[in-house]
Amino acid sequence: MRYSRRSNVDPFIVMDVMEQARAAEEAGRHIIHMEVGQPGTGAPQAARQRLSAEMEAGPLGYTVALGRPDLRAGIAALYDEWYGVDLDPARVVLTAGASGAFVLAFTALFDAGDKVGLGEPGYPSYRQILKALSLDPVGFQTTEANRFQPVPGDLTDDMAGLIVASPANPSGTMLDKPALGALVEACATRDMALISDEIYHGLQYEGRAISALELSDDLYVVNSFSKYFSMTGWRLGWLVVPDDHVRIVERLAQNMFICPPHASQVAALGALSPEGRAELDRHRDVYTTNRQLMLDGLAKAGFDKAAPADGAFYVYADVAEHTNDSLAFAAEILREAGVAVTPGLDFDPRRGATTLRFSYARSTVDIEDGLARLQAFMTARA
Repeated sequence: MRYSRRSNVDPFIVMDVMEQARAAEEAGRHIIHMEVGQPGTGAPQAARQRLSAEMEAGPLGYTVALGRPDLRAGIAALYDEWYGVDLDPARVVLTAGASGAFVLAFTALFDAGDKVGLGEPGYPSYRQILKALSLDPVGFQTTEANRFQPVPGDLTDDMAGLIVASPANPSGTMLDKPALGALVEACATRDMALISDEIYHGLQYEGRAISALELSDDLYVVNSFSKYFSMTGWRLGWLVVPDDHVRIVERLAQNMFICPPHASQVAALGALSPEGRAELDRHRDVYTTNRQLMLDGLAKAGFDKAAPADGAFYVYADVAEHTNDSLAFAAEILREAGVAVTPGLDFDPRRGATTLRFSYARSTVDIEDGLARLQAFMTARA
């Protein structure tokens, strides 16, 4: 049967690694998961209790396309608390995960064939979603000197848009206000749409994460309940869009998704409660411990060249001294050490053959076990 050229996208390698790890576990092995960016914890208790109560009260049918007004108001209040931004809840669009937010954003902002800039290393699904929408992802190499983040000099006049992420995946690096402000200004000067991926906000260890909304309203911001809120499988994200784009995105959302999952919206209201937030902040304390364990333990294993891990829950390491084939190296680590890690090729098609990403989102016990295994593996391999 025929298929479209748009469907010819690359695999999301981390999901392939996750499947290999699952198969190993099914065969009876104990695998330590450092591959996937998924908290080892579940939705906070307040989220589960809120959902249970509303399910007992009545059926959860469709919501309006933009999402429940009470949840949109709760998200707007979060911007005031975290950033001092007075955000109109009408500009908040709830989505089926951050992935749904990217589909809506790219569809609303760009026409087929438009070029969209993104720094490498970066989240691989940016490229693949853009390709699937007949858009042209333009990857450019970020540098260690610029903390693996885009700078205005990376932009070209033929780009219709730019995607930035802070904290970034896979590097964990963040943009401070001057650096992000320079990108906002450079995009505005070129009439270029800026999309700021902020899904790891709430998980920062070196200073405060800056929202692009502190600098401009004329851009799109993407966030999610998956990371700080520990609700990956609930598939709920959000967009913040300019006033004059709300109806544009609403029409698209009505037709593409009808509405985000209602049950997830109810749970998210519980997660935003004081009780939910207190539990989530305790999770961040665990990540803080895990981060230092990971940085120290990876260095002992021989992975001592890493990007600054300002936020998120990743360490992105240069492994050129050990391999020039990160895909094969990750497979060897899984096979021999029982630790699942992600090849850098997922994030950087040109330089990723000599990098690995390690996630420290799981329990501290798992991180300690995984690091001991990695150290033993590298010692035996020497």
